[in-house]
Amino acid sequence: MKTILFAAIFLLLSTSKSYTQNFKGLDKSPMDMAYFPDNFAHDRKPGEKAIIRVTYSRPQKNGREVMGKLIPYGKVWRAGANEAAEIKFYQDVELGGKQVKAGSYSLFTLPAEKEWTIILSSDLDYWGAYSYNDKNDILRVTAPVSQLDNVVENFTVQFAGKGEKQGVMKLAWDKTVVEVPFKF
Repeated sequence: MKTILFAAIFLLLSTSKSYTQNFKGLDKSPMDMAYFPDNFAHDRKPGEKAIIRVTYSRPQKNGREVMGKLIPYGKVWRAGANEAAEIKFYQDVELGGKQVKAGSYSLFTLPAEKEWTIILSSDLDYWGAYSYNDKNDILRVTAPVSQLDNVVENFTVQFAGKGEKQGVMKLAWDKTVVEVPFKF
């Protein structure tokens, strides 16, 4: 009886170990989300709902030269790593002075040294910007480039309020930040 019980336990343990070996490790560019208003803010008002959400992957600088090299100027970039970034508007907004209907869009950028073009595309759910097609653009706005004093190691998207019913979406990496104003 003891032999059968021991064999059953051994079989059970060895089987569960083989299942755990099938899991991949962590992505080098982990996925993140940014919300406006911030879902985790302590000063969030009761019942206040998100207006914008960006889902993206966060590549790391890792000592590399980012702007103009890793992200070439004049070439469409997926605003992150891995799958193209996705931006969801929970209500109609004005982004960079242009109207955007509520919905989900891919978020691309066209980086340049002095300003970036922010692109919203109706084409969703694909890897990188390899299949990007400008015929699917919903909106293009430009935003100036600013330089930061400190290095941002991981590409980051953040939002900040700018007064009554307006804010700014910030895209930052290395020593570069681009701010896109919005109203709702």
